[in-house]
Amino acid sequence: MLHAFTRNYDDNSTEAGFQFTFYCDICGDGFKSSFIESSTYSHSERTRGLGRGASVIGSLLGGRIGNLGSALERGADLLGDRFDDRSPEWRKEHEAAFIKAQEEVKPHFRKCQSCQQWVCIDDYNEEEGLCVACAPRESSYVAKARAEAMKRNIDEAAENATVWTGKIESRTTVCPQCGKPAGNGKFCNQCGAPLGLKKCANCGAEVALGMKFCSNCGSPMQTKAVCPDCGTENEPGTKFCGQCGAKL
Repeated sequence: MLHAFTRNYDDNSTEAGFQFTFYCDICGDGFKSSFIESSTYSHSERTRGLGRGASVIGSLLGGRIGNLGSALERGADLLGDRFDDRSPEWRKEHEAAFIKAQEEVKPHFRKCQSCQQWVCIDDYNEEEGLCVACAPRESSYVAKARAEAMKRNIDEAAENATVWTGKIESRTTVCPQCGKPAGNGKFCNQCGAPLGLKKCANCGAEVALGMKFCSNCGSPMQTKAVCPDCGTENEPGTKFCGQCGAKL
């Protein structure tokens, strides 16, 4: 069984050789060891090549030499199958390569005496002898605290700030003649009809000329004038009573 200085590592080894990646327990940055070629794999490749060469010679010369080449090739295939199952020789090489990889990578790490984690040099506080999670660097911690305080102050100021004091109301005037947006002038931009305003008798709101009902309270705008003398109802806008001639 492999015993690492840290349990946070990957085994990138293959049949051809050995390589490992060790990671910082805080930031996760990895340090990969150098690749070490497997000597047993190299030997098997040479054996495979010898088998293939003997097979070619046997096919040219025939007879017993050809049979010898076939036997060597079958032996090389069996040896390759052993590597697929990781032979004892390969496992010995693997353990030795793992120890060498740790010796190569370990100088990039420091062990925190408080939490017992293995961390990279960037995450180790040399002055305190602890990782930055247990003992943050003073300058970094002060800068972080100031930044957080600044954000809180900005959020509080924005929460209490009044950024607009206007009234929320519609500014679009609809022409009473054509029914289209008329603009902000005295005449409609679409048809040229006058855009004068009339006060509602019920609520006093200003309503565009020609509107039949008040847009504020819904009261009818076109009311008939009643003669004070004879009580006759006259059409809106009539100045004198059509029944008795009295002034309205």
